[in-house]
Amino acid sequence: MPDPSTSAADPLPSWNDGPAKQEILAFIARVTHEGSPDFLPLAERIAVYDNDGTLWPENPMPFQAAFAIDELKRHIHTEPHLASEPMVQAALAGDLGKLLQGEHFDGLMQVLALTHAGMTIDAFRDAVETWLASAKHPRYARPYHQLTYQPMQELLRHLQANGFKNFIVSGGGADFMRVWVERVYGIPPEQVVGSTARTTFELRDSGPVLTKTVDHLFVNDNEGKPVGIHQFIGRRPTVCCGNSDGDHAMLQYTTINNPRPSFGLIVHHTDSEREYAYDAKTKSTGKLVEALKEAPRRGWLIVDMKQDWKVVFQPE
Repeated sequence: MPDPSTSAADPLPSWNDGPAKQEILAFIARVTHEGSPDFLPLAERIAVYDNDGTLWPENPMPFQAAFAIDELKRHIHTEPHLASEPMVQAALAGDLGKLLQGEHFDGLMQVLALTHAGMTIDAFRDAVETWLASAKHPRYARPYHQLTYQPMQELLRHLQANGFKNFIVSGGGADFMRVWVERVYGIPPEQVVGSTARTTFELRDSGPVLTKTVDHLFVNDNEGKPVGIHQFIGRRPTVCCGNSDGDHAMLQYTTINNPRPSFGLIVHHTDSEREYAYDAKTKSTGKLVEALKEAPRRGWLIVDMKQDWKVVFQPE
């Protein structure tokens, strides 16, 4: 039998040939072969992915934080009094530590409250689209949504081609991600589980309107991820891809005592030349300590970005 990693139909061409690639391909082949004792019925082929740091970068700050800060700058032109707010000053100074402090990223939530509370869903979508069309990453000088990891895009497509249903399960805002996930990842907006707050409905003369608030905030991170999966997906995943301790509980929920075959994957940021290198110490989000320590015992695959990926980003 030919080696699937070197055949002309290689589904993961941006991955270096090696144990990581072989382990991924072997798992997918094993659970999708009807004669296999590990065969997964189609309904149970559920794959969940963190977004920031797993499918695209989270440095020098999460992309939604960059969007919020740019929105804040725009608001200050029409509402200059906002500049006196302490968290506004921290945001404009790029003080990520202050913005992301607290269990619920309290500083960032204050900025979002100032800039987005009271916006209609349509106005928010338009603001995200405008930002995506104009903003560029400070290091790569490319639009943010073009900076997805090519190896992970290939994994998304290979799993989908083998009957898996892909879900984003991220601490990022669900409304923010749903604007672009379908065209960027091929994942429809209804397959996004993210942080949410209460949305209100009213019928205006122009028609039905949904309006954003920051009330009843649900932060879909850490232990919130398994809760979000249960609430919004309703099935236990059999594949989980993450990159940080924020994904630790999701990896545990997917793989520990799962009655079905399961697979956990951690993207380890080890490439300072092509991307960033961090785990225990990070200038942005994405701290990785506990999940990395537990990975060998649980059999989670640690993907070394520097060693395992031929290329990092999608080609321009």
